[in-house]
Amino acid sequence: MLGLKIGIDLGTKNTVIYVKGKGIVLSEASVVAFDDDTEEIIAMGDEAYKMLEKNPDTVRVVLPMRDGVISDIKVTEKMLRHYIEKICGYRIFKPSVIVCTPSNVTVFEKRTLLDAITASGAGEACIMEEPLAAIVGAKVKITNPKGVLVADIGGGTTDIAIVTMGNVAISSSIKVGGNAIDEAIQRYVRRERDILIGSGTAEELKKTIGCAYLPTEEIAVTCKGKKFIGGMPVSFEITSTDVYLAIREQVEYIAEAIRETLEITPPELVSDIYSSGLILTGGGAKIYGMEKMLSDKLKMKVTLAEEPEHCVANGMGYALTNKEFLKNNGYFFRSREDITGYEM
Repeated sequence: MLGLKIGIDLGTKNTVIYVKGKGIVLSEASVVAFDDDTEEIIAMGDEAYKMLEKNPDTVRVVLPMRDGVISDIKVTEKMLRHYIEKICGYRIFKPSVIVCTPSNVTVFEKRTLLDAITASGAGEACIMEEPLAAIVGAKVKITNPKGVLVADIGGGTTDIAIVTMGNVAISSSIKVGGNAIDEAIQRYVRRERDILIGSGTAEELKKTIGCAYLPTEEIAVTCKGKKFIGGMPVSFEITSTDVYLAIREQVEYIAEAIRETLEITPPELVSDIYSSGLILTGGGAKIYGMEKMLSDKLKMKVTLAEEPEHCVANGMGYALTNKEFLKNNGYFFRSREDITGYEM
């Protein structure tokens, strides 16, 4: 591996890139804006995200990732190529790239991701399971024969895994994350107020007054949207209780998915987990009261990792500097030529 060593957390909502020796060098929205006539890229990342749902017919704004996997491979390749060239410049040797996937992706989806990475300028690529990267990035020791439970709440999915002796023993993934929570807020406002709000407004409400556990003090903010009937602009007040009611079903579904994972876990590992508790990672874990809600539902200690939105990227950074970790977990770098006929 003569080129730069890069870890890419290619998320549904955001793309985070880690470079060995430098740390996290990029954290931007996974969005690309095109000129619809010429197909030229107008904007990318956070700049393109600002155009979402505001673009004219001549501009196409694309989110190339859905539920943690690639939904538009051509746009994904263009986005990755732009970022890789931005980071690597005109180096002779192509970079070695680790990229993460949800734990339940299919063989075809893994092949698609490897193909997109190597077609974007990587010399060789390696796929790593997202929950394993998350728990390593949370700085939790996993080499001992002791079970550790992690739930990584991302934009498109929530990945749950039990890790022991440096390997994933049990894992599951549900298509409920930040996006599903945003959509739940939009549905609630439409149903209860007959008002339409955009995904950006819903996300802002989630971040500012969103809560997974009913707060003792209610917070109210003024929000803007348009009437469902008539389409006229309107300003209205929404409270933290409203948002709690809107997202309650989604966050409880996450709790139930964790419980179901524990049900299929061997008793000795469950015993370890109930003594050490649950580690929360991912941007969705930052919703107010998520720790308390999960602790009450699961009857165990719940800990929010430091910088939870960057745990996956930091975990890949650890893997890039630790060849033994990669080898022990069966992770291998493969070139574009190796992908043909590659059995996952």
